[in-house]
Amino acid sequence: MKIGCIKEIKRHEYRVGLTPACVQSYTRHGHAVMIEAGAGEGAGFSDAEYVAAGAVIEGDKKTIFAVSEMIVKVKEPLPEEYDLFRPGQILYTYLHLAADRTLTDAMLAKKVTGIAYETIETDDRLLPCLKPMSEIAGRLSVQEGAKFLERPFGGRGVLLGGVPGVPRGKVAIIGGGVVGANACRMAVGMGAEVTVLDISAERLAYLDDIYHGAITTLHSNAGNIADVVKASDLVIGAVLVTGAKAPHLIRREHLATMKKGSVIVDVAVDQGGCCETTKATTHDNPVYTVDGVVHYAVANMPGAVALTSTRALTSTTLKYGRLLADHGFKEACRLSKELARGLNVHDGRCSCPGVAAAFGLTLAPVEEIIGG
Repeated sequence: MKIGCIKEIKRHEYRVGLTPACVQSYTRHGHAVMIEAGAGEGAGFSDAEYVAAGAVIEGDKKTIFAVSEMIVKVKEPLPEEYDLFRPGQILYTYLHLAADRTLTDAMLAKKVTGIAYETIETDDRLLPCLKPMSEIAGRLSVQEGAKFLERPFGGRGVLLGGVPGVPRGKVAIIGGGVVGANACRMAVGMGAEVTVLDISAERLAYLDDIYHGAITTLHSNAGNIADVVKASDLVIGAVLVTGAKAPHLIRREHLATMKKGSVIVDVAVDQGGCCETTKATTHDNPVYTVDGVVHYAVANMPGAVALTSTRALTSTTLKYGRLLADHGFKEACRLSKELARGLNVHDGRCSCPGVAAAFGLTLAPVEEIIGG
């Protein structure tokens, strides 16, 4: 298969879809890999390293799209890339289609095959290609939230760990999954007073057990959310509904009850955000204030630590990408139920329940698309 990897154009996105080690793995399996010039520089990989691994360097993105059977990326394509799509081409990347009708319509119209990292799912409901970025985003959420609590950045001037004789900062984490657990780890490490909310009693029991009662765990419901965000200095939105738009659990009316200069970090921004007032921001302009509450909603948080993120991401995506290259997408999906769950669109049809529900589209069962 002819595989193309292009340079990310999302603002301050420094990750890359393939490392030189990935290229070497593909070429050893007989595939041809074309890398856009400079694609890996932001993550610390030179064109020369890719060439040494067996790739061809190409300076024209249009050429890569024109000749490649599969495009490997990190982030969802942007509007200036839509016209480069072609029917039958596999697009293998994060897509987050349920929060982006324009991209969904473009992929359906162009009849591309979209396989989303974030919906590849194991039988026990783990998300192997989303997990490493969720771990990183969870850890960054507290790190960034702590910074924007500082007065020069618009925060209320709270040190999360406090000092002797002074109360510690209060952190609320809504969602106890991978993002929430990693945010909790960082917040506890900083010495904050931490509360985690989740709908799963089993998940709350697990977190309570590993922290030996050092955190507060609460069932996630409207009343508890309202009480906790009111009392907190930093709120982390860590909600995920696989493949679907995130529910708005933090409402506009909640902001009026919150402390002036408190901070919300909405890690769910890729799926539309779990705060009603969330709008995507960038690393060079990461925050805005609504009703006195600072909002941090960078849609590609792991891009700030591109080397770590790229290595973590490709360590999981390579397995499925190579399966696609070795067998073609239909046979690969028949061989791997995990990969089949990652199929979002194909030949103008939507196969992801969350995306279909978000936009009222007719759902095409994956089994029907890939055959028996």
